[in-house]
Amino acid sequence: MEYNIALQFEDGVTGFIKCEADETVAEAAYRQKFNIPVDCLDGACGTCRCHCESGSYDMHPDMYIEDALTEAEAAEGYVLTCQMIPESDCVIKVPTSSEACKVGKSTFKGKLQQLNVLSESTIHFGIDIDNSDALVFLPGQYVNINIPNSNETRSYSFSSVPNAKQAEFVVRNIPNGKMSTFLSDIAEIGQDMDFEGPFGSFYLRPLVRPTLFLAGGTGIAPFLSMLKSLEMSGAHHPVRMVYGVTNDFDLIEVQKLEEVKQNHPWFDYRTCVATEDSQHERKGYVTGHVDNEWLNDGDVDVYLCGPLGMVDAVSNWLDSSNLKPSNFYYEKFTPSEQ
Repeated sequence: MEYNIALQFEDGVTGFIKCEADETVAEAAYRQKFNIPVDCLDGACGTCRCHCESGSYDMHPDMYIEDALTEAEAAEGYVLTCQMIPESDCVIKVPTSSEACKVGKSTFKGKLQQLNVLSESTIHFGIDIDNSDALVFLPGQYVNINIPNSNETRSYSFSSVPNAKQAEFVVRNIPNGKMSTFLSDIAEIGQDMDFEGPFGSFYLRPLVRPTLFLAGGTGIAPFLSMLKSLEMSGAHHPVRMVYGVTNDFDLIEVQKLEEVKQNHPWFDYRTCVATEDSQHERKGYVTGHVDNEWLNDGDVDVYLCGPLGMVDAVSNWLDSSNLKPSNFYYEKFTPSEQ
């Protein structure tokens, strides 16, 4: 038995290692040439202190001393990687940079195999990965994709599920944007493309309470990845979504949301359009279409992905409502134009 361990570094880089049964995280990391902080290996110095965001593990108090890790810290999920033996897949935050740990950014090469115009504002594309088995990421994370024949990259969240043979993305079609111009006018099926990653601390945590997804525009992409993952793993708490866009034609992939809703009673969603002359049944912003019961008196995890203005608006809305969710995770983006 072996487990996937995601190591989240302070600079946003995520590294993945395989940890075998009865192997500590530190041992597994060094075996795979990840130089995470460690010193004594006896649970005495606290150098390898990290925070385990999700997953189960064995680390009894008699395996380390109080000076290295207090009882209160252990109760909050802090661990000593030199003593931590995983019992499931885990996500661990490492309090240093990937560069300090000599963890290189993973580069993946592949060929463009899907290219679809979903609307006048949105493009979907898929890349067949040469070494797809090595592409591991957390649902919600992003990569930096190279614009062919240039030295520039663009950051896009996966819309596909981890471990899929093809990496898929849903991106905004920006007039005069370099990647948009490439995808719209130049790209050909079979063309070489490459990217590096994964990156980001916006990813799906284990569902332990009701969850609310708020998506704006192409911010729907990481939620498609999250929902596909939840379909595979199952959900024991309700997941609700409000998906808002500017114009009617910006609404994309709604059929996929509808399929999840029809097949899984734990999921419900609604859409809205901000433009006043919209023909959509719900107008305005996402904050105007969240049922109070969805917020569960604050016992809710909120995930938000959208443009800068949307993130600020939702933050202000939560503050003004005096409602502090159990967790508020967000990813904000700005379009890159030529």
